[in-house]
Amino acid sequence: MIGRVTIIGEAGVNHNGSLDLAFQLVEAGLEAGVDVIKFQTFKAEKLVTRTAEKAEYQKAATGSGESQFDMLKRLELSYSDFTQLADFCRTKGIEFLSTAFDTDSLDFLVHTLGQKRLKIPSGEINNGPYLLSHAQIGCDIILSTGMSTMDEIETALGVLAFGFLAPSAKADPCAFREAYASREGRGILARKVTLLHCTSQYPAPVGEVNLRAMDSMRDAFGLAIGYSDHTPGITIPIAAVARGAQMIEKHFTLDRSMDGPDHAASLEPLELKAMTEAIRQVEAALGDGIKKPCPSEMSTMGVARKSLFAARDIAEGSVIGEEDVCVLRPGTGLSPMRYWDIVGTKAPRRFRTGDALFLPEGKDQ
Repeated sequence: MIGRVTIIGEAGVNHNGSLDLAFQLVEAGLEAGVDVIKFQTFKAEKLVTRTAEKAEYQKAATGSGESQFDMLKRLELSYSDFTQLADFCRTKGIEFLSTAFDTDSLDFLVHTLGQKRLKIPSGEINNGPYLLSHAQIGCDIILSTGMSTMDEIETALGVLAFGFLAPSAKADPCAFREAYASREGRGILARKVTLLHCTSQYPAPVGEVNLRAMDSMRDAFGLAIGYSDHTPGITIPIAAVARGAQMIEKHFTLDRSMDGPDHAASLEPLELKAMTEAIRQVEAALGDGIKKPCPSEMSTMGVARKSLFAARDIAEGSVIGEEDVCVLRPGTGLSPMRYWDIVGTKAPRRFRTGDALFLPEGKDQ
């Protein structure tokens, strides 16, 4: 058993800048059974230049008539809004999580809202100062790895290891490498970091998901591995859990037809619930890996298996031959694997056709 899979419902910016819609997303996530509701906390002017173009998927969803800055400005929630959201999640008994895209937002989430773990998105995996500021806080970290190579992941982990171990020390690339190579560094990463495999396209082509990369990451880094999914539907995250993902992140929306950059690649509430239920079933089905009869099989074993029976009348003391033995259901008697033990022995008593056979007294049954 790998333990309970953590399911993160990524509300992201699918609230369209409306606090009321954000509250509705929390309610929908609760109903779907996710463990965490995640948002994104940012100030557009600290995230993107005013002339930056949208990503192609954003243009497809919202048109190309505005800049990425203008789009993001419309999607901002205030710190006051996030305070209300965090309080709302707390009263509902679900974890509030938000990704901070700037230092002020990070400080707000941790020191004002008391967020206990941090999520680093794929786009920031090569942002050394950003990574370091997160690690220096000391919270557990979820690191998405879309668009990255194994070398880039290792470099990012070096920054995190250094930040965890020496939050006030002078930072430099050599120190990052030393921290990652150290026993202490690898130990603290194993305790505090979850890596999420990801394909950063919206929607992500199924043929480019490469779930086997989770195995490579697990073997290379020795960390908990999860999967952040952008494919259509629910099949791939379920498959990821079957392959050992310990955390699943999935965008969801109240309505895929709404205006906004991420709605079209998100699940609707009933789909999110179906995904959650399927993950819980897979989680239960994974078991402990020990091959043995299950309790529910015990009643079937006697019916489905076979035993050794007399194929014809056998006189007491006569030597039992192959022609005297047959294999039939039920399996409540001598196992057919003992066939060669019983053939050639003397019958301990008289057997009639159809009687269950047994070995002479003193022989292992």
